Amino acid sequence: MSYTKQEALDYHSQGRAGKVQVVPTKKTITQQDLALAYSPGVAEPCKEIQQNPEDVYKYTAKGNLVAVISNGTAVLGLGNIGAMAGKPVMEGKGLLFKIFADVDVFDIEVNETNIDKFVEVVKAIAPSFGGINLEDIKAPECFEIEERLKKEVDIPLMHDDQHGTAIIVSSGLVNALEIAGKKIDEVKMVVNGAGAAAIACTNLAISMGIKRENVVMCDSKGVINTKRTDINDRKKPFATDRDLTTLADAVKGADVFLGVSTADVLTQEMVKTMAPRPIVFALANPNPEISYKNAMEAREDILYATGRSDYPNQINNVLGFPYIFRGALDTRATAINEEMKIAAVKAIAGLAKKPVDAEVCKAYGVDKLEFGKEYFIPKPFDARLLEEVSCAVAKAAMESGVARVQITDWDAYKAGLRKRMAMAKNGNNYPYFIGNYDI
Repeated sequence: MSYTKQEALDYHSQGRAGKVQVVPTKKTITQQDLALAYSPGVAEPCKEIQQNPEDVYKYTAKGNLVAVISNGTAVLGLGNIGAMAGKPVMEGKGLLFKIFADVDVFDIEVNETNIDKFVEVVKAIAPSFGGINLEDIKAPECFEIEERLKKEVDIPLMHDDQHGTAIIVSSGLVNALEIAGKKIDEVKMVVNGAGAAAIACTNLAISMGIKRENVVMCDSKGVINTKRTDINDRKKPFATDRDLTTLADAVKGADVFLGVSTADVLTQEMVKTMAPRPIVFALANPNPEISYKNAMEAREDILYATGRSDYPNQINNVLGFPYIFRGALDTRATAINEEMKIAAVKAIAGLAKKPVDAEVCKAYGVDKLEFGKEYFIPKPFDARLLEEVSCAVAKAAMESGVARVQITDWDAYKAGLRKRMAMAKNGNNYPYFIGNYDI
């Protein structure tokens, strides 16, 4: 996969600028149509919603509308580039929501870094949306922002850089452990990086069964241990009392390395000191903590994943967030809770074990994909993700008590998702979805 700077700029600028647009869903041809769409006809649904606020889901697009909100303080690998410069990424996120799960998105760039003011803005606009996807907000502010908003809004909300990453990492980890023949409650895991994604990944892994005492976390200064006096409140829960100082110390005998940090910090020598059948998730982008080539040369028994699409086992958030929000929206959930996240983990992990369609293999230029070292995470263009993950999340929302709508006919729901998908191919072999559908 390669492109030039000019190709990327042309892609975004040629034709209609940007990557998304708003399209009417009702007929607007005659004067009568306009009278119904706006004044005076629009007054009727307004009065109905005033009498019964839940009717907003019946008469407006709220139920299928997610806000992708950022202040541009931690954009991809670019850092704090500001709200406006981050807009192409937020538009891209909206595009992915649409093409993979038929979720409509308004991207909203908030030029505000003050936590109180940012929370106030998001809370104030929340009534417009069925869900909120926080994006590219730097740590540690992102933790407080999400925690406060989850208490103050009654719609599903998730900071995808934290929890979306954690869900896909956990899905891959569950399967990698199975292939390696290791039990989750027995493995030792080293996490390199202590930002939003690293902490969320670690917390979800613990929820899945990894013992907290078997986790060692490192930041840019080395192992986070109880001797250090420079660690903040977010890192303190992961401080170890073991006599470990450096990353090299920490990885000796470790079963799992999770890197959410910087390029080339994990050497071949370090990998060689890890336990048999080591699992290495090197997720720094664009260059991982250890390259695929170096990792493969270091150990024949290694199980390896990166955030890149040009190597096996890509940890890609698009495997999760469109379908998590799809299931949350379809049940009108009041939150995205731990039960829903774990349901998504299990659904994604389970899909990797199922036979892969020829169309998916063709999209990736391979003859076949079979569960094993080179394939333990589903591919983004596997259309079954919509049904598998959305259903799992919807069921978890209902079972955990956060769903305001109960799905009773699961066969009909699945049929509706397949109809919603209505996948076709455009010139670039990307799927697109055509609505309006019954859900």
